[in-house]
Amino acid sequence: MTLALLLDRFRWVDGHADLWPVFRDGAAFAEVVKALAEPFRDAGVTAVCGIESRGFLLGGAVALELGVGFAAVRKAAGLFPGEKLTRETDPDYRGFRHVLRMQRSALSPGDRLVLVDDWIETGSQASAVRDLVREAGAELVGCAVLVDQLDPALRSRFGRVHSLLAKDELPDE
Repeated sequence: MTLALLLDRFRWVDGHADLWPVFRDGAAFAEVVKALAEPFRDAGVTAVCGIESRGFLLGGAVALELGVGFAAVRKAAGLFPGEKLTRETDPDYRGFRHVLRMQRSALSPGDRLVLVDDWIETGSQASAVRDLVREAGAELVGCAVLVDQLDPALRSRFGRVHSLLAKDELPDE
């Protein structure tokens, strides 16, 4: 049922994937959040992290669903007080590099995190987040995403990768 909800609300706009309608529909949003959280309910997750902007929305909601806290990962220059851990990503699907930042105080040694985002393709941002989490002494146990386009050869780098649909399940552009 979650797959049908996502496909119903997905569209291509000027060659870009538009998943924002999922957030506008409360029932669809709630179902998506539950589906993203489900495989991690018994994984000993102590926090969820998400990359701005859709990762903030999805990750915060999944954190509530799992009953744990949320650790934000910001891009570049947004306000973020205190000491930060910083990583530059490898090039993304457009060839862009991003500087990702996390507050050092957001994680503690021994924390077990799941990264939640809307899409995983090259794994460049997930790799940078994994490194940030490790630097804090914590562990990335997996990723939960709406759309999975990750090369199968890269999957083992991120723990369990749980997706609600594969890119090839989307309608053509």
